[in-house]
Amino acid sequence: MKHLRSLLFAAVLLGPAVPALAVDTEPAATPELAPIRAKIDAKDFPGAISDLNVLVSQGVQHPDVYNLLGYSLRKTGDIKNALTYYQKALDFDPDHKGALEYMGELYVEIGDIAKAKENLARLAQICPAGCEERADLERAIAKGVVTD
Repeated sequence: MKHLRSLLFAAVLLGPAVPALAVDTEPAATPELAPIRAKIDAKDFPGAISDLNVLVSQGVQHPDVYNLLGYSLRKTGDIKNALTYYQKALDFDPDHKGALEYMGELYVEIGDIAKAKENLARLAQICPAGCEERADLERAIAKGVVTD
């Protein structure tokens, strides 16, 4: 397991396997994502990835699209590309709570608790009274921390 985490961490550090896409300063209007969210809820991550890639190929640049693509990629084990799309979501909206949570969970999965805590600190700034994303990441970090 330790070896797998090391490999995943190294893959994240090596950068994306997909070419970086230009990020406009203003996101597009929010596309209709309900059917894609339904696929994600049904754990049809390959179907969600396919639909999200269609939106991206059509030039749709929106943080929710990138966040959901990152989430779906992570759930299929594609950690490296998931990180790329979470970062793209945050490039559009540095306060995107979902991307901060999911990216933090990715860091927990690869054993980088320090990075996960950075995302948690950002969520604490965004929602000091608490929010679902902050609570979810706090739980993930608590479960992922190895104590001696």
